[in-house]
Formats: sequence, structure tokens, C-alpha cells
Amino acid sequence: MGAAWAGGQQRDRPPDPMRPLGGNPLIAEGDYHYARRQDGRVGARASEREISASIAAYDTASRAPDTAEARWKLARALYFKGAYTGLDVDAQKALYEKGRRAGDEAIAIVERRAKGTDFSGDSDAAPSYFWSAVDWGQWALLAGKLESAKIGVADKIRAYSTSVIGIDPTFEEGGGYRLLGRLHDQAPWIPFLTGWVSREEALKSRRLAVATNGDNFVNRLFLAEALANGSSAEAKEAIGILERLVADGPSPSHLVEDLNTQEIARKDLAQWKKG
Repeated sequence: MGAAWAGGQQRDRPPDPMRPLGGNPLIAEGDYHYARRQDGRVGARASEREISASIAAYDTASRAPDTAEARWKLARALYFKGAYTGLDVDAQKALYEKGRRAGDEAIAIVERRAKGTDFSGDSDAAPSYFWSAVDWGQWALLAGKLESAKIGVADKIRAYSTSVIGIDPTFEEGGGYRLLGRLHDQAPWIPFLTGWVSREEALKSRRLAVATNGDNFVNRLFLAEALANGSSAEAKEAIGILERLVADGPSPSHLVEDLNTQEIARKDLAQWKKG
């Protein structure tokens, strides 16, 4: 199926362990462990230790009412554990199912706070829509794209992606465009259900993601994958994009994510060059 649904790659640095924790201490604890999610990795596979500690802290924090931040951060951490720690399909699906619930709860909170569609000043709005959409997308890939589309998952992801773009098109390095492009590429075309799905829109959104941030590995991978099945000129462009991608150095702040993306890019390149 290619790369993980949206390849969220939030740039962050581990907090100073000697610095007093501010705000909700459980969220701060979750942040501390999430920033260390690549500790103990073996190649491109993450260890479960730090990300599980992060999930435990966010999960406890999310029991408080009206705490959107704890919920979208829980959705984000669950996505990472499902995508990058080498779990079996059933375990991944359970994580994404929990993540989509947490994300939808976060969305409900930010929508109540907005009392409409004005999310200006709410730093939880874009990440709530984004990470919920990511977990819904990952869950749909495992549950079956056709069945997921029939129960409205594609429409939900489309609405959430559009919300991210409307709130902040630069969020997660063009994350809203990345989600929308991925959706148009992965969702099945079903009359009267997903008739809006198109390759043209997949390419348009993916080019917008790259235009927003051309350094993001997943933006580049997704664009190449959308181009690969096109004209000979597009296929040539796709190969060039991935050749540059695999030659680039991964970011130390999201090493596991970038190494995984490069692994997929190498496999794609080998297949495409065979013709």
C-alpha cells in the first residue's frame, strides 16, 4: 500500500529533563517520552518502550474532560506505534481504532470551543483534525478500502483534510495537502459515494504539499508514487524525485519516519527501473 497514510513528521527536540514541567504534567510526561520515540530503534524499526510510555501518559491525561491536546497527542502516538514498531496487523488496527476515537473526541472539543468554524487562536484545532484523519486512514487501509468507503470513511478524511488546509495549510509541512492527495490516490472510486476521487486531484494536492515543504520526505515520496503510473515524462520525474530522496540524509529529529520512507523509496525505485 506504500507509505503510512500521512507520514506525520512533527519536528521536535527532547525537552530538558531538568526543566520544571509546565501545564498538565501528564501531557508534559507524554511529550518527554514521545520526543524519545526513536531511542532503542533497530534500523528503521522503533522500540516500543518510549512510545508506549508516551501513550500511557497521554491516555491518562485524556480522561480529563475537554482536554483536546491530550487526545490528539494520544492519536499521534498511537499512529507512530502502529506504523513503526513492527506490530502485526491486528495489533496495528486496534491502535488506529483507538487513535481515531481519541482524535474524534479532540475534534468535538475544539468544535465546541469554536462555536462554529472560527478556529483562530486554537492551537489544538489543526492537529486534532490531522491526527484523527491519519488514524482513520491507517485503519481504513487495514480494514479494507472498499468497505471503509461504504461506511463514509473517505468522506470523513476528505472533510478533515480540508479543515486542516483551511486552518493552516503549512501545518505538518503541508500535512493537509498530503492527506488529501493520499486520499485521492487510495480511496476507491464508487458511483454516488466517492465519485469525487480523481488522479488529477491526487497530483494537484501532492504538488501543493511539495510546494509547501519540499524537504519533507513523505511529500516527495507520495508525489513520486502518484507520477509513476502516468506518462513517460511523469515516470521519469518520479524516478528523479526518489533518486534524490534516497540520497538525502534523514533528519535526526524524526529518524525512524525518514528511514522508513527511504526504505519504501528504494523498493519503489527498484520496481520502477525494472519496468
